Amino acid sequence: MGKVTGFMEFERIEEGYKPVPERVKHYREFIIGLSDEQARVQGARCMDCGIPFCNSGCPVNNIIPDFNDLVYRQDWQDAFTVLDSTNNFPEFTGRICPAPCEAACTLNFNDDPVGIKSIEHAIIDRAWENGWVEPRVPRIKTGRKVAVVGSGPAGMAAAQQLARAGHDVTLYEKNDRIGGLLRYGIPDFKMEKHHIDRRVKQMEAEGVTIRTGVMIGELPKDSKVTNWAKETISAQQLQQDFDAVVLTGGAEQSRDLPVPGRELDGIHFAMEFLPQQNKVNAGDKVKGQISASGKHVIVIGGGDTGSDCVGTSNRHGAKSVVQFELMPMPPEQENKALTWPYWPYKLRTSSSHEEGCEREFAIATKEFTGEKGKVTGLKTVHVEMKDGKFVEIPGTEKEYKADLVLLAMGFVSPVASILEGFGVDKDARGNAKASTDFHGGYVTNVPKVFAAGDMRRGQSLVVWAIREGRQAARAVDEFLMGFSDLPR
Repeated sequence: MGKVTGFMEFERIEEGYKPVPERVKHYREFIIGLSDEQARVQGARCMDCGIPFCNSGCPVNNIIPDFNDLVYRQDWQDAFTVLDSTNNFPEFTGRICPAPCEAACTLNFNDDPVGIKSIEHAIIDRAWENGWVEPRVPRIKTGRKVAVVGSGPAGMAAAQQLARAGHDVTLYEKNDRIGGLLRYGIPDFKMEKHHIDRRVKQMEAEGVTIRTGVMIGELPKDSKVTNWAKETISAQQLQQDFDAVVLTGGAEQSRDLPVPGRELDGIHFAMEFLPQQNKVNAGDKVKGQISASGKHVIVIGGGDTGSDCVGTSNRHGAKSVVQFELMPMPPEQENKALTWPYWPYKLRTSSSHEEGCEREFAIATKEFTGEKGKVTGLKTVHVEMKDGKFVEIPGTEKEYKADLVLLAMGFVSPVASILEGFGVDKDARGNAKASTDFHGGYVTNVPKVFAAGDMRRGQSLVVWAIREGRQAARAVDEFLMGFSDLPR
C-alpha cells in the first residue's frame, strides 16, 4: 500500500495548530489540516506490511491501508467510499479520536506511525466539500418500528444503520439538541457542532424521526446529569409502542470526590461546567453560568475531560489553571517493544495543556477549604503505590489556592434509574448487562430491549461508541427480520 519505499523516504507530517495567543480568544476549531500533497505523502508512508494491525487497532475496523493507498494515488472519492463503508461519522473521529490505529501501525514499532487520523480528517472534509456525503434512503420499508434512546455517537450510529435497513426509527434525546457528549461535553474548539447538525439533516433525510427534549423514564431529583427535557415518556410506553428499543444513553454518572469541604460552593463536576459553555456558543442564554474568569482553577482528573476543562478555563480568562492526576507521571516515550501494537502508557500533552497549565502527578486531594460557604483552596498530599494501594508520602502536604474546582475524574456508570425503569439487569459496574455474541448480541434480559455504547461497556471512546451502535443495529435488524445485511 502507498509507495513501496515511502516509509523510508518520507517523515511523518503532523497537522498544524494556529498560534496559542490567537486561538484562546475564541471557541472555533484551530487545527490546520493537511494539504492534498501532504496527505499524499502521508499515504505514501503506508507499508505493504502483510498484516495491517491498524485495522484491528481501530474499533470500527477502518480499512486503513486501502484508503491510504487511494489518497497516495489522489483518488479521493474512492478513498471516501472505503472510509464510509466502516465509519458513519469520520468527521467526529478524525477530530477527537486518540487514534489507537496509529499505536498499532507496523511502522510505529521502530519509527513514527503513519498519520492515519490526519488522512481520515482530510478525506471526510473533502467529501463534504465535494458533495459526496449523501443520504442513503432505503428502497424498501420493513414496517418495523425501533426506538433509540440517547443520541450520542452510539445512538446516532444505531439509528442511521437501522433506518438504512428500512425500519421506522425514532431517536429520543432528553436534551434540546442531538449529539450527547459530542454536543455538550466536547468543547467547540475541538469539534464545532455544525458537523453534528449536517449529520442530523442526513439522518432525517434517511427517515430517522428525531425527538429532543424527551426524557425516557425518570432522573433522580438530586441528579447532576444534564437534562433539559420538557416531556417524559415511561419505559413501559416505549416498549408498548415499538418493536425494539435500543438504549444508548451513555455513562453519565460522574465520579465524585467525597472529602471534607465537598459541599462548598465553587466545586462542580466537569459536566456541569462544559455543557454551559457549549450552549452559550450555540447562542443560548445560560443563567448563572459557571465562569473561570479571573479565578484560580483546579482541575481534578488528568484525562481528556480534564484537558477540556483546562482549555475552556483558559478561554474564560482564568488567572491560573492547575490539573491534578492521581497516577504517577508516565514516561515521555513508551516502551514500544513491550506495548506495540497495543495502546501505550506514556505522557500525553494536549493542545489545551500547551495553552497554559501546570500539571501535578501522583497527587491526592485531602480536603477543600473555604470561607463563607465558598471554596478558597484545597489541601493535597503526594502519593505512591504500595501493595496495590495509594499511600501518602510524609512531608509532601501542600495547600493550593482555588476559586473554582472542576471534578473531571471520569464517569462511573449510566444513570441507574433509566435501566431500572426498563427492568434491565446491571453488571458489577452498574452498566446495562448485554453480551456481544455474534447472534443475539447486545440484547438485555428484557425482551426486545438492547443496549450499546457507554451504557453497556462503560466510559469509553467515541469510536467505540460508533462501533457498538453499528453492531447493535445489526443485532436488532437480525432480531426483527431473522437475518441482516448490515455490516458489523
